[in-house]
Amino acid sequence: MAQILDTALAQCSPKEKEAFRLRLAVLHGTAVATASAEPPQPAPCTVVSHKFLPTYVGEQIASLYAVGAPAPSGPGGLERRTLPVGHRSAKSSAVHVYECGVTVVHLEEHHRIESLTDLAVWRYRTYLHEPGWAGKQITQLVKLHAAEGAPAHEVPVPQYVLSVYELRENSWTGAGLDTALQLLATPSVLVNRQDPENVVSLGPDIEAAKFREGWMHPEALSFGGNVSQGVAGWSGVSYHPQPDERALTTSQIVALELDVQALWALSSHVLHTVEDGHDPVMPPEYGWRFLRSAYTRLTTARPTETAQHRVMREAILTTSELPDRLRAAQDALRDSNP
Repeated sequence: MAQILDTALAQCSPKEKEAFRLRLAVLHGTAVATASAEPPQPAPCTVVSHKFLPTYVGEQIASLYAVGAPAPSGPGGLERRTLPVGHRSAKSSAVHVYECGVTVVHLEEHHRIESLTDLAVWRYRTYLHEPGWAGKQITQLVKLHAAEGAPAHEVPVPQYVLSVYELRENSWTGAGLDTALQLLATPSVLVNRQDPENVVSLGPDIEAAKFREGWMHPEALSFGGNVSQGVAGWSGVSYHPQPDERALTTSQIVALELDVQALWALSSHVLHTVEDGHDPVMPPEYGWRFLRSAYTRLTTARPTETAQHRVMREAILTTSELPDRLRAAQDALRDSNP
């Protein structure tokens, strides 16, 4: 029986282990120092990285959409299909093809890291070549599946990469876990990016100092709903799920980000056209009414939506600034195509 109980305790989260230790001390009437009395420190952990690389393809999307495997619609209600792509290090990699003219490359990579600084350096260094790789993959797919006689052009390289990190095995609790999630979502404070071609660590002392001071990014938003914890920032999202049936799953965050990044690329195409001094032109089925319906679906709570899901959705939409871009693109399309 003791072995069974020891095994069950070993499978608990750090927070659950700490709660058990404190309750046991109270039961025995002994004093015990809480783990929070010791300042949190950098530590090894396991992280699952999700990268999203969106780009507007336009009319060439038709050939890809025709051969893609059907996929369920996400929170934005956008029609999409998927195609596999081969990536050298990703556990899974796919191109999500949206009928409105956008592709989003999604890469899932698993890492065991010694520090969050190591992950930050890896992140920015891979950002150098991932957009070019994604552009080439989509261009090859367009040329491969283009109708006979139809012209196939180079696909624009994605302009940015957004990351979602799922924090799995780790030893942090309380304030330490809060700081770790903040640093995962906004890792720029851990590296020197003056030379984008050679991003380097600021050193282990910087990460240790961030843990001691309980660093929080002023523009990052926390979410979780007292079950699991997450942080949404401008350039990324971090999440630590708990083994609770009420907890959000990372797949729900991924589903939202796929639609958010697709709509960001679509609205950016419209706004860039306006900035270049031209009237934006879209097929009638993907005009301002399409953007209005997508905006409403993303920003309106559903009757069956949990409080956690609502808070997560609001945090991601707020930090991405997508609602404002959608409204601006909607107005531009309405002006040129009333």
